[in-house]
Amino acid sequence: MPTLTVQNLPGAVVSVPAGTTLLAALQAAGHDWMHACGAKGRCTTCRLEVMQGLELLSPPTDAELRYRAAGRLLPHERLTCQTRLPEGEVSGRVPEATKLPHLRYLPG
Repeated sequence: MPTLTVQNLPGAVVSVPAGTTLLAALQAAGHDWMHACGAKGRCTTCRLEVMQGLELLSPPTDAELRYRAAGRLLPHERLTCQTRLPEGEVSGRVPEATKLPHLRYLPG
C-alpha cells in the first residue's frame, strides 16, 4: 500500500488507501492536521511540503493551480485535502506556518 511519511511529525508513517486523500489518511491514522475549510480546497492550511515523491502524487487540482498562480502554494507543496497517492512512497513536512500549537514537531 502507498505510504506517506511526515518527517517532522513523530510517528507519522501513514498508509494511504486507494482513492483516499492524504488528509483523510492522516486523520484515519489518528493524526491531527490543520484544515480550516473542511477539506474543500478553499484555503491552504492543510498543505504539505513534499520532500520526496512529488511525481508520484495525483496531478494538481484546479484549486491547487489557482493557489500556485496566486503565489500561495509553492511548486513543491500540495494540499492534503486534494491530493491522492496512487502508488509508492512520499515523504514531506508540515510547513512552519501550519503547525498546530498543541503538537510537538521534530526539528529540522
